[in-house]
Amino acid sequence: MDRPSFRFAGTNGRGTVRSMVTWHGRWVAAVLVASAALALSSGCQSVMATAMYLIKGTDVDPEYPGLKGKKVAVVCRPITELNYANSGVGRDLVREMTKLLQERVGKIKVVDAQKVNKWCDENTWEEYAEVGKALKADVVVGVELEKFSIYQAQTLYQGKANASVHVYDCKNGGKVLFEKILPQTVYPPNTYIQTSDVQESEFRREFVCVLADQIARHFYSHDPYADLGQDNSALR
Repeated sequence: MDRPSFRFAGTNGRGTVRSMVTWHGRWVAAVLVASAALALSSGCQSVMATAMYLIKGTDVDPEYPGLKGKKVAVVCRPITELNYANSGVGRDLVREMTKLLQERVGKIKVVDAQKVNKWCDENTWEEYAEVGKALKADVVVGVELEKFSIYQAQTLYQGKANASVHVYDCKNGGKVLFEKILPQTVYPPNTYIQTSDVQESEFRREFVCVLADQIARHFYSHDPYADLGQDNSALR
């Protein structure tokens, strides 16, 4: 499943992006040098704290950082009541979460999503740890998808999903290392999208990406305020 593409204003071309990165690096260095000098002269540690906030931004630490350095399999078990149009959502969610974890978690090795989905389709299994053990993973990130819908009304899109996430230790009898029932994911959260404005498959793909991020961010540092503009940015 291809990810929706996004264009950032003012970054037209590779050279521009590179110059932005170079500028940011110089800015960070300047902030550190100036803040260190000021802190040493004034003895005020709050200056350095402010500088680190400016550099780090608003990112918060992951709720469960234990995937770092592990071989991980992402497995999704959707409810059987999902209608035919949404029957492939579980596979799509595995693909998106696999990409996010591979990109955002340090020193991790994530089992290929296609390999995971193929094994799940061809085998009968009950416990998530069974899948991980068969694929020689250290841990399994298991997602129970309890609800998934994309229609608010016949002519309006609004995605809604309920899910829980669990991490199982495949080398210790399937011991639960982390578990959480997620709040309902709603996208866009406070408005709707006319069905005449976008194809159903495109909106479903966008919502799966949003849901994947909502789940996967429990395992890597992220900006908790990143969702505030979802109503304005939805499929634009």
